[in-house]
Amino acid sequence: MSTLPTVDAGRLGLLLNELRLPTIKLLWPQFAERADKEGWPAAYFLATIAEHELAERGRRRIERHLADARLLPGKTLDNFDFEAVPMISKAQVMAITAGDTWLGKGANLLLFGPPGGGKSHLAAAIGLALVEAGWRVLFTRTTDLVQRLQVARRELDLEAAINRLERFDLLILDDLAYVSKDQAETSVLFELISARYERRSILITANQPFGEWGKVFPGF
Repeated sequence: MSTLPTVDAGRLGLLLNELRLPTIKLLWPQFAERADKEGWPAAYFLATIAEHELAERGRRRIERHLADARLLPGKTLDNFDFEAVPMISKAQVMAITAGDTWLGKGANLLLFGPPGGGKSHLAAAIGLALVEAGWRVLFTRTTDLVQRLQVARRELDLEAAINRLERFDLLILDDLAYVSKDQAETSVLFELISARYERRSILITANQPFGEWGKVFPGF
């Protein structure tokens, strides 16, 4: 009767480190023990630990993307009061959160309404749902982003700064209305929107309807 080969657990751990498989390194002993007891085929054992590795990678990726998104904390679709704003279709919003039919085409969303109507909450909640669905999102107050872009322009780095935003499938610009003070502010914002047009999506919240955006972009 032939003797079954033994496994050097230490060396296996080093191999899994080299292959960058931390979840398999953590879980393989307990799954191997179970596989031995229950007589799992080798392919089933391998598929099981591989699935756990992929699931953990997905979880860590979403964690990173949530940190990058800078969403408003605690703003979800579950705690958004759709009854308070009956003109917003919950079914339509839920369809939007899949992202497949519009983000890939670089389409945009506009949320208009008076202050206190829940625009920022809804925008952040949509962003959260999209991140959880695997998309990359950045939520920012328009004023903050415009200031950063103005600094980039002064440092002759505006094009690169706009290009760095390309990694986000959706850029949420909260409170567009604020940008009506001077030409320098509106200019960098206009360049950002032009650069993303029909390529990467933008979600804008604003107090004014689209017809009054001449106050935001005078001269354009």
